[in-house]
Amino acid sequence: MGCDGGTIPKRHELVKGPRKVEKVDKVAELVARWFYCALSQEKLRRPIVACELGRLYNKDAILEYLLDKSPDKSPMESAAHIKSIKNVTELQLVDNPAWAGDKESIKGDKYDDLQAARFICPVVGLEMNGRHRFCFLRNCGCVFSERALKEIKAEVCHKCGVPFQEEDVIVINGNKEDVEILKKRMEERRLKSKLEKKSKKGKTAAAAPQQEPSADSPGPSKAKNGKDCVSSSSGENRQIIFTKSSENGNPPAPGKGNKASSSTKRSIADSEEKSEAYKSIFTTHSSAKRSKEECSNWVTHTAYYF
Repeated sequence: MGCDGGTIPKRHELVKGPRKVEKVDKVAELVARWFYCALSQEKLRRPIVACELGRLYNKDAILEYLLDKSPDKSPMESAAHIKSIKNVTELQLVDNPAWAGDKESIKGDKYDDLQAARFICPVVGLEMNGRHRFCFLRNCGCVFSERALKEIKAEVCHKCGVPFQEEDVIVINGNKEDVEILKKRMEERRLKSKLEKKSKKGKTAAAAPQQEPSADSPGPSKAKNGKDCVSSSSGENRQIIFTKSSENGNPPAPGKGNKASSSTKRSIADSEEKSEAYKSIFTTHSSAKRSKEECSNWVTHTAYYF
């Protein structure tokens, strides 16, 4: 029934002590952070982007994450702070000439060197494999080692020449202290941008009513003496005189009203004269035709008799 074969149990088999803390393999952790996407857990491939906290992503994975609006979307802690594509920066990486890629280890009969990295620092030449601290500039996306930025101090990017400040330098895959500092900077930057947008909206709203003229107030085109200036297509201005009648139905003033009535009478008289002249011309022409016809008839009758 047990223990009859001369077996001697040991103490650790009978007494259960505290469990040992499992140690994480540092090499595997570095490979996961520097060679794989933090969102999709796939191998990093160009285009590669980095967030404001220094994490590396594939750009395709970020676009799919932002476009996914389904309610069943699972929240991702690694990308919870990314609200739009503006929150990430596309990295300008330099290839490592000594990196052969995955072609040599296809058959599995060769040693896979995990220390060999695909990208290097363009200034010092250190490999970007997690053994050395690397940074990128948020303005242009160029990637350098921290050693290069410390040894060659400058306010301009060593690669493209874009000016930058200390706040624009973001550590890639930094420790907890680095992440806390970057998180504070990110919050301050976003709060500042919100305040700037609000101030711009307030200025545009205040400038809009000043530009629009009021409908009740008379414009500069209106004259004081009761005359309106009307602009024609040719650019000339014509003045139209109008009279105001009283509310009780009284006729307009004799001095002002006679001018308009006289002008209308003259136009009617001119039109009547023109019509009479046209009628007279028509009647004379028709009468001349008739006289010619009568003469021809008389000539034919006389010739017949003679």
